[in-house]
Amino acid sequence: MDGQGTRIALAEDDVLLREGIASLLEGLGYDVVCQAGDAAELLASIREHRPEIVIIDIRMPPTCTTEGLDAAREIRERFPEAGLLLLSAHVEVEHAMGLLATGHRVGYLLKNRVTSVDGFVETIERIKAGDSVVDPALVRELFAARRREDPLELLTPREREVLALMAEGRSNAGIAHQLWITEGTVEKHVRSILARMRLPETEDDHRRVLAVITFLEAR
Repeated sequence: MDGQGTRIALAEDDVLLREGIASLLEGLGYDVVCQAGDAAELLASIREHRPEIVIIDIRMPPTCTTEGLDAAREIRERFPEAGLLLLSAHVEVEHAMGLLATGHRVGYLLKNRVTSVDGFVETIERIKAGDSVVDPALVRELFAARRREDPLELLTPREREVLALMAEGRSNAGIAHQLWITEGTVEKHVRSILARMRLPETEDDHRRVLAVITFLEAR
């Protein structure tokens, strides 16, 4: 796979991991314009290099709590054209809900769930193309821990499957391929999901994103 010179900024305080990811991406044709060990260094570099994709660890120095996530929020506000790929060693999607709610050019992966180079690169390319990508493990964990008052209780098992795949950032065509059904059937399921969840229609119609956010927040 050829990264075609896509400019990438990489923020990770683990030096060996950072160098390993950078070497991997450069070998695939990506242009790693920044390697940062903390959020301040990352933000300064982004202003200079304007990367197309920013890969950022949620927990970074000095406190290793939410510095990376805070930097990602600032990047989304100041450089909205940049795609964001959040990496984490822990399930902490609640903190990233605001970014995920934007519904485009954003991804969230658990580090220990990245098991193939092809899968990692596919995530980068999907974000570059404007998609949102959420690790299936995060979706499943949040689904299992949904609230007692379940806003999804009116959905059929198949509709929940479709909504879970929507939450991973898959298109209708991608969902159809995953479930071995037609794209037309997926469209019917999506319409039913939105109707059952009573999500209002608007002129800019972000109901699909709202459905995914409701799914992720259900616990």
